Amino acid sequence: MQHEQQASTTSGYPMLAVLPITIVTGIAGAVLLSGVAIKILAVVITLLAFICLAGFYMVAPNEGRVLQLFGQYVGTDRGLGLRWANPFYSKQRVSLRIRNFESGQLKVNDSAANPIEIAAVVVWRVVDTAEAVFEVDDYEDYVAIQSEAAIRNMATSHPYDDHEGESITLRGSTNEIGDILKTEVQDRLGTAGVEVLEARISHLAYAPEIASAMLQRQQASAIVAARSKIVEGAVSMVEAALDQLTQRQIIELDAQSKAAMVSNLLVILCSDRAAQPVVNSGSSAG
Repeated sequence: MQHEQQASTTSGYPMLAVLPITIVTGIAGAVLLSGVAIKILAVVITLLAFICLAGFYMVAPNEGRVLQLFGQYVGTDRGLGLRWANPFYSKQRVSLRIRNFESGQLKVNDSAANPIEIAAVVVWRVVDTAEAVFEVDDYEDYVAIQSEAAIRNMATSHPYDDHEGESITLRGSTNEIGDILKTEVQDRLGTAGVEVLEARISHLAYAPEIASAMLQRQQASAIVAARSKIVEGAVSMVEAALDQLTQRQIIELDAQSKAAMVSNLLVILCSDRAAQPVVNSGSSAG
């Protein structure tokens, strides 16, 4: 693998002062001086000075220039401002800024074979310009394709929701899924000189063909959980009521009376409708 190395370049400001003076001097020498040899030398110097003007280039903050000489990697220049190097170097600009990639909505099957729609945002930047330029054909396109492949692979390895006691789910384990996705994307992009800073799911939903059924399943699970909580609280309240009646000796209850009271209290506390009181006025003598 080709790794980044520092190129041997110089600031462009001294050359910016030297080259114009050389060009003017060469032209003046070719015009004013006598002698064919001197005139030819002045013309050659002037032409070389003009060629050296092609060695100027600018490097902005968070940017690098990959330098090549006839296809051979020379190095990377990260110095800021006006720079000068061999005019025969090719100077390819590579941005080192932090960038975002947001995938489209991908339709995949989760680990339970449920079709889902998923999208993610990957935050990345180039850290090795040589690897980014020479190890892959187009590193930006490579980031997009490999990120989507990692998202698909991660989605098929975990369930959408926790239906069978799964420890990590796409919907409920946001931080864990983000870390898993970041690691998988980094493994794929490491050879391209790219560092992944963050990866997060930006869209997650069941596919339209099963969304209605899964919504009913979620609603049923929520109802069961709520009813379980209600029953647990009702049992505690009935137990507390019986204990207080016994401690305060308000009324003596036999086993049959306790059973009837427990039944009535549970019906009242667990019912989803308001209780309708019935007043027992006693039986009339015939």
